[in-house]
Amino acid sequence: MRPMERRLAAAGYRTLNLGYPARKADLAGCTEAIAPAVAAFASDCARLHVVTHSMGGLVARVLLGRHRPKNLGRVVMLGPPNQGSEVADALRRLTLYRRIFGPAGLELVTRRDAALEARLGVVDYPLGIIAGSRSFYLLASRLWLRGPNDGRVTVARTRLDGMADHRVLPVAHPTMMRAPRVQAETLRFLAEGRFGAGCTDA
Repeated sequence: MRPMERRLAAAGYRTLNLGYPARKADLAGCTEAIAPAVAAFASDCARLHVVTHSMGGLVARVLLGRHRPKNLGRVVMLGPPNQGSEVADALRRLTLYRRIFGPAGLELVTRRDAALEARLGVVDYPLGIIAGSRSFYLLASRLWLRGPNDGRVTVARTRLDGMADHRVLPVAHPTMMRAPRVQAETLRFLAEGRFGAGCTDA
């Protein structure tokens, strides 16, 4: 997220770029790990916006359900597996997948229990989602992902009920935060609560 952070800082935003211990904790544990830092940062802001990539979108959903700042502004998610990913379905039993993605990675499946769905909560805040439609992972795209996708999650599975706007751009999952168009549309949503009219959706 460094390229996105630099673009936001150049536009005048103060930034806090957080990682989370996905290899050691589930989504709830990741949330509790970052909650104190988010709260401290929010206490010194007039308005707190949130920008996430991939699994970070789910961590943010849990965070906003448990520890929502009173001064929450707008939220932008890049390539979030909001409805899970078929890649996680296919690989979750593999030791290598479990080692790399950890307990949180096991919660990226498309079939979730009621407890996890409850933790993820409902969207009652201004949310814009950018999905990618270009893949570097051609094998995954051909074997498991049906429809437009970014190599890790399909466009359809990024969507959420209650979102304010949704756009599809020709970017791949691991590099979308570097794309100038993604950065520009993120800034537009933070400022206006919507993406540009020239964006495409599918």
